Amino acid sequence: MNAYSRRLRAAHDSISADEVTPVEPRGMIGASWRRSLDAGIDLDATAAPLAFDTATMKDIRASHPLQPLLSLLAQTLGRSADESEHIVLVTDAEGRVLWREGHAATLRRADQVGLAAGHHWGENAVGTNGIGTALALRRPVHVYSEEHLMRVLHVWSCSAAPIIDPDTGQILGCVDISGTAPSLHPATIALVGAAAKLAETQLALRMHERDDVLRRRYEGLRARSTILLSPTGRVIAGDPSGHLGSRVTLPSTGDRMILRDGRVAVLEPFSGGYLLRATPTVSASPLGLALLGDGTPTAVVNGRKLPLSLRHAEILALLALHPRGLSADQLSFHLYGDAGNPVTIRAEVHRLRAQLGAIVEAKPYRLTSPVDADFLELRRLLSANDPAALARAYAGPLLPRSESPEIRRARDELEVQVRSTILRHGTPQDLWAYAQTESGRDDYQVLERITRALPPGDPRAAAAHARLRTA
Repeated sequence: MNAYSRRLRAAHDSISADEVTPVEPRGMIGASWRRSLDAGIDLDATAAPLAFDTATMKDIRASHPLQPLLSLLAQTLGRSADESEHIVLVTDAEGRVLWREGHAATLRRADQVGLAAGHHWGENAVGTNGIGTALALRRPVHVYSEEHLMRVLHVWSCSAAPIIDPDTGQILGCVDISGTAPSLHPATIALVGAAAKLAETQLALRMHERDDVLRRRYEGLRARSTILLSPTGRVIAGDPSGHLGSRVTLPSTGDRMILRDGRVAVLEPFSGGYLLRATPTVSASPLGLALLGDGTPTAVVNGRKLPLSLRHAEILALLALHPRGLSADQLSFHLYGDAGNPVTIRAEVHRLRAQLGAIVEAKPYRLTSPVDADFLELRRLLSANDPAALARAYAGPLLPRSESPEIRRARDELEVQVRSTILRHGTPQDLWAYAQTESGRDDYQVLERITRALPPGDPRAAAAHARLRTA
């Protein structure tokens, strides 16, 4: 590592002199350095900042989801760390140390730099380090000596791995082994990675045990018209067809929600989880939205077809994209960006409700009926990988005149997905149908594919040739 250490020291000297770094460290570390420097990390800081004081540590540990696994992690790593003169640390998802154990002399040295309970080791607090970088990348990492950005950490090396919650997919924390630079072998990364996987396996077992308890209580209800959810929104029972997927997004406020299959449901607490019940009072008639292509956007309410202004069409599209609802501030930002004004949004929604009735509810703004929208149907067909149906359903871009940042993002995403699906899997008929839309009319690659796929005498091939000549 001597040559590599010299290169790293030269890079540190360049950063200190505010010069371009002549040689960067390995890719993962170089990217971490850039993130750390952007966060304003001081290379000459002497210790990690304190995030939790001693008075609150006991309560913080007791309430953390990793608390039941601390003894398992101690048994797995503690003895080997002590014998090799290393220390073991477990942090929360932000990189704040909850617990540590290890060799007594190394613990004393660790105190000097804040490798101790309550101190913050996220990249935004101390720069590149095993804990913070593992959390940032969501994978095990080894950080060697001068790869740390803060100079005081150059005598240390560390291997760390994040612990991922099998229920939510969110990071719960990190397990780390740290030691003086020459004593910690890079292969330690395999050890911490195995310990993190062991913790995740234990969490998954406990999750399944809780699910089984909930499922048994649910079966005792014989309430087949309900859907059983875990406390975090995982679908446990009551949806044999799988229409809802593996998880639903729980509402941030209130107990009503629109599911992704268009049904409106009420959320009821049940034995630590939730039951979803269909709302009998809500009309089954969906709100129809035709927002694709360059024609006038329209809504269909109780069989009545109503033209929409661009602004009203944008509001309905955004609420259809966010079934949990949006506050006035959020809706304003999605429509206008930073220049938005919530007062303007409230006035627009008031006018929209005067036109459509109580389809839009406030606090947060959300749609109260199932939605049958042409652009949502495109998403379903993309998931089903049905290029023929996709070509028939595609009428053009989503609200092509809209400048809303969120709608532009959704529009561009749909355009790319539709085009690539039809190009990869579509028949000549599908390609020709796409070529009749605004997006496909002058698409060179689509037209070229049509001319190759159809016989020369086919009038569609001749038309495609003509468009290619014009292009």
